[in-house]
Amino acid sequence: MSPTDDTAIVAIRNILTRLCKRSGLSPDRLATTEIDIIPLLDLPVIRRYAATHGITRTAAVLPVIREHARRLPPTHRVITDAELSLGLLRETETTGVDPDDLYSQDLGDRRKYLSAHWRRLHEIADAEAIPPAPTVRSLRATPERRAFTALAALLVTGNIYTDPRSPHSTGHGNSGRIGTLTIVGDAVIDHIYRVDEIPDARGFARGRFSDNPGGKGLDRAVAAARLGIDVRLISAVGDDEAGRRILDYLRSEKVDTSLVRVVPDATTPLTALIVGKTGIAGTIFCEDDRIRLTTAELSGPAIQAALTETDAVLVTLEPPLPVIERVLATLQNLPKRPTLLLAAAQAETPQVLYRYLSTVDYLIGSTQELDSMVPEIPARSGAHIARQLQMLGTRVVCVVEDFGCTVRSDRLALEIPRFQAAALTDVPGSRGAFSAALVYRLLSRPAVADGEGGPICRVADEQDYTWATAAMVATQSFAGDVPGAMPTADEVDRIIRLTAERH
Repeated sequence: MSPTDDTAIVAIRNILTRLCKRSGLSPDRLATTEIDIIPLLDLPVIRRYAATHGITRTAAVLPVIREHARRLPPTHRVITDAELSLGLLRETETTGVDPDDLYSQDLGDRRKYLSAHWRRLHEIADAEAIPPAPTVRSLRATPERRAFTALAALLVTGNIYTDPRSPHSTGHGNSGRIGTLTIVGDAVIDHIYRVDEIPDARGFARGRFSDNPGGKGLDRAVAAARLGIDVRLISAVGDDEAGRRILDYLRSEKVDTSLVRVVPDATTPLTALIVGKTGIAGTIFCEDDRIRLTTAELSGPAIQAALTETDAVLVTLEPPLPVIERVLATLQNLPKRPTLLLAAAQAETPQVLYRYLSTVDYLIGSTQELDSMVPEIPARSGAHIARQLQMLGTRVVCVVEDFGCTVRSDRLALEIPRFQAAALTDVPGSRGAFSAALVYRLLSRPAVADGEGGPICRVADEQDYTWATAAMVATQSFAGDVPGAMPTADEVDRIIRLTAERH
């Protein structure tokens, strides 16, 4: 940590300590305080959060501090939560603790309650070892100084994004965030028609119908969020009931929707999927040309921050090619860029993307989807088309289909067969689950230099690709709701464990 960081940490610690007085930290207190809070408002993490969510820096302070306080060790978290009156325990189990007393309007009362209920508060915080309870007087010395120094250090060096409109817990069993992912892709309403047999032009088939939020961007955002990744989606919806339904659904899944553009007087796009009993789907996409991302929107500070100040970016080929070009060009010009994944799909003129493929760390798609990106050379196999795309500059190509995976890179040549638990041929969303699972594994490991003076990146190994392949198998629970079939990490681990037991 540099001397500049040390100075900033002390300054922020002193501001936080002073803000504890009276009722603690609140928007009203920040707006009326006589304390000089400019150093706090000028923190990069505060600026980024405010820009990303379209709010003032003053309004960003409380949610940012709350999120960073959650990352502190139990004792530091207990102290800063009570003394700043952050209210973290209003969202969780509080048996044996009265939140109204813990977050009293008077700092002296909060300290007394904190000292008297020290053990119980640490138990709620899942502390493995509980230090002796301090007196109110001793609490004001070393424990407070250490706690607020730790919180200040996180704020000075931190990088957390959340959507304040989203609930803190989604019910999927992932309370911690392992990193940030920005996704560029579509959000639509899926009309799913499930039939035993797909009829011919004059045929008839009985089936079941459902409609749910979907789209390659949305599906991957939900899949990643369920695995514990802090996800932001860059997309567009209409100002209609379907658009509001999509936004509500994303927020319920803890996906940041602050960068989803709502287009006035436009209809949210619709996709019709026909799914047979083996899982093979036919797709019809109905769009409103007004609901498309544009290059002009990408130049805004919020989207620029989301693309450049994140751990990973995942781009689908659903948006217009000029938008995709702008995103890839932005990332290509960064001296230290995030890990980039590109989900392949049919594109009218894929050649315009070739100049950016050297920026792509992981290119993911089926043989057909990847083949469409090199229309001049018909694919003879997944390995063949992967090699062609490697020669165009892509670092790693993942051919994903039939619940199996072929991986080609300069250091790997893997053939991961379909798991025995795979009973179907394919289901909608399986490649979305693979992409999200691969990001999860990448963000769970440290970034490393590539050894050739290139950018720092995260490198997957065979176990990572196997885990991502297992995530596809979990989507067989698909019952007409594509993002609803996306698995949690526990569900993927279970498939891995059951497969190992069979051998």
